[in-house]
Order: sequence, then structure tokens, then C-alpha cells
Amino acid sequence: MSGDGNVTQADLHVVLVHHPVRNKTGETICSAVTNLDIHDIARTSRTFGVKGYYIVTTLEDQKVLTEKIVAHWTTGRGGELNPARKEALELVKIRGSLDDVVAEIRNESGQTPCVVATSARRCADALSWQAGRECLMEGRPMVLIFGTAWGVTDDVIASADHVLEPVDGGTHYNHLPVRAAVAIILDRLLGR
Repeated sequence: MSGDGNVTQADLHVVLVHHPVRNKTGETICSAVTNLDIHDIARTSRTFGVKGYYIVTTLEDQKVLTEKIVAHWTTGRGGELNPARKEALELVKIRGSLDDVVAEIRNESGQTPCVVATSARRCADALSWQAGRECLMEGRPMVLIFGTAWGVTDDVIASADHVLEPVDGGTHYNHLPVRAAVAIILDRLLGR
């Protein structure tokens, strides 16, 4: 811990995956990017000192739409009117695949990042919140993956170095909006 009570951490990168994710019947799909996720996750990421917020989609029209929204707040009139929103949205990067994100972070940092998936489903050998905090203190960049729709596919889970334990609200219902899950998880990993 640093002197102010915050975890001294490596570079943490949040990744919101829109493909490959599952729909409610378990099929692999590409979900739509939403304006709320762009803004709210960027603001939460900036609040917790996240180094980058990546949005992964394979759909060109979704990339173009996301770029327009981000540009409005970073280089357009929106950023002039709301500098705090501009600061948060400057974290956003749009990429075509999770592999692209990992390669970019590896090239920038000179280290292979630790890839940690999140899931509402329970997984064997899930990384505890405390172990996740300890991983951040090791100094290796971390990629924290969140899935849209009904979560990332089993292939994404299997390819990760770790799967973080799910947020447990203490009820049978476990289908948080991704924006809320990001906020809770970043607070548990990085908060005081």
C-alpha cells in the first residue's frame, strides 16, 4: 500500500469485449456498443487511475460510431464544455480483438500482461480479490476483461491467466450491468 492507503499497482487496463461474447442461449455473438458503457466505464476507469480503457468490437459500424462519440468529447465541442468528461474519454481505445489489445500493451510496456477475465459464473480456482490486488502490486501490466451480453465465451475464459471471483450480491440473481460490475471490481481491487 502507498502512504495514502491506495494500492500501489502496475498499469491496469480495462477491456470491454463485445466479441466474442455469449447471448442468452449460449451462442457466440457480437453485441452492440452502448453510449452509457463508453461514458460510465471511462469515468470509473479515470477515477481509479486505470491506464487504458479498450472497447473490443469486430463490427466496423460500431467502431465508427464509438470513434464519433469519443471524438465529440475529446476533440469536439463536448470536451470544451465538459473538460472532466474529456479527461475520462481520453482513456478510450477501440480495437478489433482482445489479441490486438494484449499485443499493444506488450509492445508499449515491454512485458506480457497478466490477463484476468471476469465472469458472473463461478469458476474453479478463481482469483480472490486479495490475490488480484497482490497481482497488481507485482508490477506486471494487467488486462482486466469484462464481457457484454451474457459474458465472454468459454474460450476467452480459458485463454486468460486468471479468472476473478464473481461479484456476489448474496441472492440467486446475478446479472449486473457491466458498468456496475466494473465499478465494484475496480473498487475492490484498487479502492482504499
